[in-house]
Amino acid sequence: MSSNPAAGTPAILALGEAMVEFNQSEKNQPAYLQGFGGDTSNFCIAAARQGASAGFVSAVGSDQFGRLLLDLWRRENVDTSFVRVDDQAPTGVYFVSHGPSGHQFDYLRAGSAASRYAPRDLPLDAIAAAKVVHLSGISLAISVSACDAALAAIGHARANNVRVSFDTNLRLKLWPLARARAVMLEAIRQTEICLPSWDDVTELTGLTERDDIVDFLLAQGPRVVALKLGKDGSYIATPDERRVVRGHAVNAVDATGAGDCFGGAFVARIVAGDDPFQAARYANVAAALSTQGFGAVAPIPDRASVEKIVAA
Repeated sequence: MSSNPAAGTPAILALGEAMVEFNQSEKNQPAYLQGFGGDTSNFCIAAARQGASAGFVSAVGSDQFGRLLLDLWRRENVDTSFVRVDDQAPTGVYFVSHGPSGHQFDYLRAGSAASRYAPRDLPLDAIAAAKVVHLSGISLAISVSACDAALAAIGHARANNVRVSFDTNLRLKLWPLARARAVMLEAIRQTEICLPSWDDVTELTGLTERDDIVDFLLAQGPRVVALKLGKDGSYIATPDERRVVRGHAVNAVDATGAGDCFGGAFVARIVAGDDPFQAARYANVAAALSTQGFGAVAPIPDRASVEKIVAA
């Protein structure tokens, strides 16, 4: 049950695009396993599996793929009240192929239902009643109208004293670096919890020293920066304190979605009352466990699995 003032409103709302995944099951074979992707959807599911009340804000097509996503979120206890079904546009899909140079991603998302999302579609009352609104660089990049909606959501959240969480997730196939840098920095200036990945943030800022990056981001306005360092854990910084929170060692087989899992677990623990360093210790374990299976969604651990290790 949500602890928000508006009964039933999820504590955490994430805005962006979810897609159906087709992952090649064997090299050079025309067989694909169907799964799910989308960074903010992965984030939402990770938060829900940690016990947080979470809802997704987006659009899907009136097609089989859209129905698969709606069924997924309902199974995962993610509120779908704020997902529009668009009769005029398809649900985005993508293919993962495996070749000599590793994974190759091919996206069929142009003109998708989520890319047609606009400011008029936002659930303003739910945003105002949430504890945290989460977005990513991809939320901003998929179209002009989706970018406008994302920035309007951020502005409405801030006007209602709702915390904003932002994951950089830079995808240069979606937009040029100069535009990404300008728009993302505007979003970061209005963000309280910034969740950058190393490769993204070095590209965005041109900086390569950990403290220089953190100094730069904190100067933009965030109160918490959780710089994701992969297997090394995370570098957590506030205006008053900063330190590396060590990662949890596992035999990783697939890191797809691990950063999204970290973000969902981190924000879930912040909402539950942890300080950023406690939240990072928990989220590091969750992200590490998520790399022990294949795909972005299936291996995300639940709260009991993470707490068992955190308490050890």
